[in-house]
Amino acid sequence: MTNATAVFLAAVILGALLVDYLRYDFENALFLAIKFDEFLEWVAFWR
Repeated sequence: MTNATAVFLAAVILGALLVDYLRYDFENALFLAIKFDEFLEWVAFWR
């Protein structure tokens, strides 16, 4: 991954978090964090 690609991905992620904060009060980020936690527990079960 080049530096330009990393900066672009970071800007997209931060932009999405900013929109989620301003428009939805972090509801979507919280939902995704909870689902990611459930996914990690599911993966750990199969380990």
